[in-house]
Amino acid sequence: MNTDNPMPLALTLGTMTFLLTVIWGDPLVEVLRRLKIGQRIREDSPDWHNSKEGTPTMGGVLIVVPVVIITLLLNLVNLLRPPDQGTGVSILLPLFVLVSFGVLGALDDSTKLRTQGEGISPRAKIIGQVALAGIVAFVLTFVNGGFQFTSEIYLPIMGLRVTLAPVLYFLIAIFVIVSASNAVNLTDGMDGLAGTVVAAAFAAYGLIGLVQGQAFLVQFCFIMVGACFAFLWYNVVPAQLFMGDTGSLALGATLGTVALMTGQWVLLPVIAAVPVVELLSVVGQVAYFRWSGGGRLLRRSPLHYHFQLGGWSEPQVVQRFSMIAILSAMVGVALALLR
Repeated sequence: MNTDNPMPLALTLGTMTFLLTVIWGDPLVEVLRRLKIGQRIREDSPDWHNSKEGTPTMGGVLIVVPVVIITLLLNLVNLLRPPDQGTGVSILLPLFVLVSFGVLGALDDSTKLRTQGEGISPRAKIIGQVALAGIVAFVLTFVNGGFQFTSEIYLPIMGLRVTLAPVLYFLIAIFVIVSASNAVNLTDGMDGLAGTVVAAAFAAYGLIGLVQGQAFLVQFCFIMVGACFAFLWYNVVPAQLFMGDTGSLALGATLGTVALMTGQWVLLPVIAAVPVVELLSVVGQVAYFRWSGGGRLLRRSPLHYHFQLGGWSEPQVVQRFSMIAILSAMVGVALALLR
């Protein structure tokens, strides 16, 4: 593995990715408009979503395509090297996750376009997520092509490393990837929210990868940051483009995979605190509704809607949640550096 400081190149790649993605964003938005690939609002959606009807969706393509192209071009020579010379082969794993979960999300988005905002069935979606996550978990657990700390838990405050049985780690890896995918999907409900939160989390894991000497992973993380920022260029209020499940499922699953590759997946609830709380808010709302026979724990879930119904404007929710996301990412990095 390259022992030189990978940070200058990683930051440069992130900036280049941002610029190139922004440039092709305008044509993409126009194409989506001409093809009438616009957001469908479900009947049970909040009333304030009605104004977003018809906004181009499936904008996750804006992120996935440049990340795949730039990462593959960057690592083309490295991928051809013999394994014993240190290669970027491991970077193919998050790329596989990004593309495969993006395809699953695109299938869901395209189904919504043909119906009244209804995508593929939740059962089919979760089966697809588990199947794809299972492939990744198998590679991490049993192939281990240069990944660090696989099958281990590092407890930062206690300074302990606990080795897990392969089967247990395999199941945990599936859970982490699927949970992260759905958490980001639930976070993607307001203009500018999911992109900012995910960018902060990838930046955090990029810094963790830097400390570990995982040069290829550092570069990948900051390429993701650049692509997310470029998406935000078109997603700030009022949004010209929505990422849809094409983006949210892919970004969440990729984030979970990167967390596993660093071995610091136990810090994911800290680094990605906002998506995790959003997911828990939905679980809690559903559980309380069933337990109480129709009661509500929150005004509405996911959590960002609870605050909006409480009087916060959409920009206020997004800005405050984004600040929390950045601070939680900083705390996560600090915990990862404890020894």
